[in-house]
Amino acid sequence: MNHDLGEFLRTRRARVRPDDVGLPGGGRRRVPGLRREELALLAGVSVDYYMRLEQGRTPSVSDAVLDAVARVLKLDETERAHLRNLVRPRAPRKHVPQRIRPGLRRLLDLMEHTPAFVLGRRTDVLAWNALADALYNFGELTPDMFNAARHTFLDPDARRFYRDWPTVAADTVAVLRLDAGRHPDDPELAALIGELSMKDETFRTLWAQHAVLEKTHGSKLFRHPVVGDLDLDYEMLALPGDPDVNLAVYTAKAGSPSEERLRLLASWAASVDA
Repeated sequence: MNHDLGEFLRTRRARVRPDDVGLPGGGRRRVPGLRREELALLAGVSVDYYMRLEQGRTPSVSDAVLDAVARVLKLDETERAHLRNLVRPRAPRKHVPQRIRPGLRRLLDLMEHTPAFVLGRRTDVLAWNALADALYNFGELTPDMFNAARHTFLDPDARRFYRDWPTVAADTVAVLRLDAGRHPDDPELAALIGELSMKDETFRTLWAQHAVLEKTHGSKLFRHPVVGDLDLDYEMLALPGDPDVNLAVYTAKAGSPSEERLRLLASWAASVDA
């Protein structure tokens, strides 16, 4: 039985109210959201078939059925892709360490005025430039030692460093959950999830919600110990030819206090390195 598939569908059912899909919402309900038989009716499948789908016992389920279930559950594109990954997991394969091309490292070094780093699977930070180091204080850590999820939940300074820590925490877990659907046989990812689940209650709570997120762009609010508050926008740029690798680039709005503080941060970093 595919436990993750069943829990994902159950949590998605729980967030859809009957009146959202044209069903009467009266009567007592033991659990919130749609019942299995209601979802099956709306998706055009039998209750028995849907129950077998939720239990992971329909390996040959058609795209039409998955699309119908996704439509009833009002899944977004990321959730639809996650559902397909759970229903049709990839064949087991050997996972090898991710490598960064020399050209990409040179590109990072050329980006002197903006923090930039390379993010791989499991939220591993694989490489960074000097200004990203000054922002996050990667310091002398080797690439395989810094993990953004571990930093978010286990670093005692993270809750102060991220001014909107609850949002960062929720987004981080949703990214990890999406990664787990893409790589269900990754032992290092399983070990990371186990470590965070044992050590942090908030992580356990968020992990049980089965939210998924594809990080493409957004903003983050930092409180840097040297230059103060920074409001930065970011873009996550997928790299052709490098699956599961993204270039993260942070910028500040022109003329904003954060832009000036980024300049101060760059000057401070240069003086420390001198």
